[in-house]
Amino acid sequence: MSPVFEVILLVVLGFLVGVINTISGGGSMLTLPILIFLGLDSNVANGTNRIAIFLQNISAIAGFKSKGIKTSKLSWWLGVSALAGSIIGATIAIDIRDELFNRILAIVMILVVGIMVLRPNRKIVSLEERLTGKYFWISLIAFFFIGIYGGFIQAGTGIIMLLVLTTVNNMSLVKSNLVKAVVMLIYTSATLIMFYLSDNLNFKYGLLLASGQFLGGWLSARWSVNKGDGLVKVFLVIMVIAMAIKLWFF
Repeated sequence: MSPVFEVILLVVLGFLVGVINTISGGGSMLTLPILIFLGLDSNVANGTNRIAIFLQNISAIAGFKSKGIKTSKLSWWLGVSALAGSIIGATIAIDIRDELFNRILAIVMILVVGIMVLRPNRKIVSLEERLTGKYFWISLIAFFFIGIYGGFIQAGTGIIMLLVLTTVNNMSLVKSNLVKAVVMLIYTSATLIMFYLSDNLNFKYGLLLASGQFLGGWLSARWSVNKGDGLVKVFLVIMVIAMAIKLWFF
């Protein structure tokens, strides 16, 4: 593959994934296989993907704030909980064999797409948010385990976060997406350091992806969060099934 095509592929893919991640989540199910297809070891692809995720969430948070949506204290509490879990997950990911990682990624991709397709589109309009008491502790514990999963593989983490925030805390999708961005920014900073120290980052590919994801995250954060969900689901289902077959058998 020519260097010019690699640049175009990663930047365009990054933009698309930035939009997908900010609106719903699941974009890493595209970037991880593509990075592996470009020749990176699975562990390096897993770490490199975090560079773009980190920068994308900075732009997404800025995009939400430019529309007057502010971060809450809950975001920081959940971020710290997820960070603690992510250290455990990243430690497991760094030591895993490439072949086993590819098989796990293929299974995860299919499962997460199933959740995306089957989950109901909850529109929370009049329900009161549940941010204190037992609901606070349930979400705090849930995000610790989400952090373990996110530190390990990342793919689909955003979707799981939205499920928890909308069902446990009754948060709107707009607010949930901002909380998701803050939490990911916090725990990704820790996992990035761990993958860097274990020499599992490719900065060239990571920054190319990040350039597209930064712009995609900014623009999509400013759009209505409900726009484009149907198209994203269809696209993800087709791409993920094809890539899962490739990861498992080839």
